[in-house]
Amino acid sequence: MKTLRCNILSVILTVVFLSGSLFAEGEAEGVSPEIALQRLMLGNKRFVKSKVIHPNQNAKRRGDLTKGQHPFAIVVTCSDSRVSPEILFDLGLGDIFVIRVAGNVVDDNALGSIEYAAEHLGSKLVVVLGHSKCGAVSATVQGGEIPGHIKSITDAIKPAVDKAKSQSGDVIENSIKNNAKLVAEKIRTSKPILEELIKENKLMVAPAEYDISTGTVTLLK
Repeated sequence: MKTLRCNILSVILTVVFLSGSLFAEGEAEGVSPEIALQRLMLGNKRFVKSKVIHPNQNAKRRGDLTKGQHPFAIVVTCSDSRVSPEILFDLGLGDIFVIRVAGNVVDDNALGSIEYAAEHLGSKLVVVLGHSKCGAVSATVQGGEIPGHIKSITDAIKPAVDKAKSQSGDVIENSIKNNAKLVAEKIRTSKPILEELIKENKLMVAPAEYDISTGTVTLLK
């Protein structure tokens, strides 16, 4: 019965998304984390199949957003020019609150930005999106002398690399996955705001990986 309900919900959401945008002004309000995640994944399926609809990218949307923003999800991802969340999830203006930094790592500034979107804008979902061929992760794996402020990024990624070295398989690929998972856990346990929102089932955090060659986003367990 649960599977049947999920399938019916998927069909309904697909029909709505193909017709345009699911949510109007105040769109984050009342949207569950599960529906928010499904919206992202359906958009990615359209992107992979080259059936994008480019929602919420017109003059009316711009006008609506002058009244305020209510993004339904937060995406923490890498600054890599090949990874553009609005494009790979087939979304538009005001749909997602995006935080980008090389290696998709988070510091106090990034955590504060997530807190703002979750507590004040009503976003119910955080996706930590790593990606294949990540230069920041590769540099961390290679080691050696890291110049300037880049070292602060590789230092943040190093725990994921250390863990990968004891795992079977490709070290870089495992490090990318580990990094997304560790960042997601750091967000989940961030006190006092984010951890409390998660305990109250008002926020969900999901690690994922984007394959730059296929365009596919895969959720990580």
